[in-house]
Amino acid sequence: MSEIPRFSDLSRDAVTDACRTFDSWLGFQQRHLRVPGVQAAVLHVADGADGAEVADVVLSTAHGVAALETGEPLTDQHLFRIASHSKTFTATAVMQLAERGSLRLDDTVGRWLPGLASAPVSGVTLHELLAHGGGVVRDGWDGDFWQLFHSFPDTAELLRIADDASSVLPRNERFKYSNIGYSLLGLVIEAASGQPYDAYVVEHVIGRLRLTHTGPELDPARAHEYAAGHSSISYADRRLPIEHIDTHAMASATGFYSTASDVVRYVSAHFLGDERLLSDDAKRQMQRTEWEVEGTGTSYGLGFGIQTIGTRRVLGHGGGYPGHITRTFFDPVDRLAVSVFTNAIDGPALGWASALFALVDLAAAGPRAEGAAAARQGDLDRWCGRFATLWGVYDVVALGGRLFQIDPTAPDPTTSVTHLEVVDDRTLRIAKTTGYGSPGERLVYSFDDDDAVVSLRGGSGTTAYPYEQYRRTVEAAERVTLGGGLRV
Repeated sequence: MSEIPRFSDLSRDAVTDACRTFDSWLGFQQRHLRVPGVQAAVLHVADGADGAEVADVVLSTAHGVAALETGEPLTDQHLFRIASHSKTFTATAVMQLAERGSLRLDDTVGRWLPGLASAPVSGVTLHELLAHGGGVVRDGWDGDFWQLFHSFPDTAELLRIADDASSVLPRNERFKYSNIGYSLLGLVIEAASGQPYDAYVVEHVIGRLRLTHTGPELDPARAHEYAAGHSSISYADRRLPIEHIDTHAMASATGFYSTASDVVRYVSAHFLGDERLLSDDAKRQMQRTEWEVEGTGTSYGLGFGIQTIGTRRVLGHGGGYPGHITRTFFDPVDRLAVSVFTNAIDGPALGWASALFALVDLAAAGPRAEGAAAARQGDLDRWCGRFATLWGVYDVVALGGRLFQIDPTAPDPTTSVTHLEVVDDRTLRIAKTTGYGSPGERLVYSFDDDDAVVSLRGGSGTTAYPYEQYRRTVEAAERVTLGGGLRV
């Protein structure tokens, strides 16, 4: 390990607070949006007590079910197909071989795959394939393996696809995403290393990081460990289970499986200063912008997508496999990583992963109260919880030593956030909110003898109750009537 450069001063307390709220919010979102299950993990590198750097998985969680057919609870150990995350492993392997002198990034496809010497794709360089700048067809002219109409292509079929009018745009004209291009990189790795693709990445990437729940392709011996995939509810009222299948010669583009906690450990090896996989020079090459991705507000490096969340420049990748949608982001400045995996083809993994950074920013935005102010606030957790009225649900959360009211139904839990202040041992004041809210008004709590919240009133003067109690009341009721309401 080389000396780790100094980064930001993001505190572990801010990350821990954000993760606690993130976990609760994810669980609500999973049920609210009727997603079968979600698995998530967060890793943060912080200063330890002795000044040494400590990389911890701060959160590893799961909500919902692994399979709707069986109702088996989802755990943080279930395996997911992480699809295009595979490209980051492939790009890492290519960069390793380049650092060893086994290949050059300006080598052409034809240099390593002589069977394509007469094909237009033969002149595309490895660098262009890594950056999706080679103008190569996305999935060939029959991509219905994505719908399980037939199997993914084997090596012979992949080479046939690459020789069949696969160069559809001029090289270096624009960003053009290509699964075929990354599949060819898998064959290049085999040719340059003298090892099968799966053997190379297991030895030189997965093995080096001791990732015990990660592999480059469907593993039949672990079939019972996979979360089931499910179809979308955009075209039917019920979800269908989707069979896991082998991706064959396209494993280097889309074949990997993993857990969220394994993936955040993996991307932490791409933080600067960590040379378990690559030198910092190689990582800088991978993480710099090669192309703006037209129409998305994002960009791409070598194997990693790049985008701005809030004020952060984050890197990572998404994955779309039949029945699984996954997303990973990492911030190399704050050395913070998040992975969110869903087991439905319409799972909102992108938005859910982005929300973690919004919560971290909210937790880190203001100074924690000290002295008399801290004494007045006391134990902030006693105010916190999920509460419901006839009009909906809201959460009171503690982030960064401050209290907030947030909407757990919102795609971003930090939008229209309400700032709360402690007035006395039963009362909060709405210190800051939107003009349509209730600024300056109070939330008055009722506690039982064990200091648990019984109810609270405020914000339009309405009485709210703990969420689970209110849910049971609604389930037992038949209608809402004047003079009755839905009192707990």
